[in-house]
Amino acid sequence: MTIITCEEFKRVKLHSGTIVKLEEFSRAKKSVFKVWINFGPEIGVLQAQVTVHYAPKTLLGRQVVGCVNLGEKNIAGFTS
Repeated sequence: MTIITCEEFKRVKLHSGTIVKLEEFSRAKKSVFKVWINFGPEIGVLQAQVTVHYAPKTLLGRQVVGCVNLGEKNIAGFTS
């Protein structure tokens, strides 16, 4: 486990958003869903991945908290 300092934690930007779109992601090695989350007018819609521990019908419209300043990661051609 990596421990971060309080100063590092202060730089983490957590925001709430709403899942507005999702698709199954068959190209990934693990079973996941691609999701698009609307974080409002200042941040916009960002992409992410969610594991299959959730049923797709329960995700659409769900409020989530995401870290919006982590940078991008490309997994099997999908940037999240």
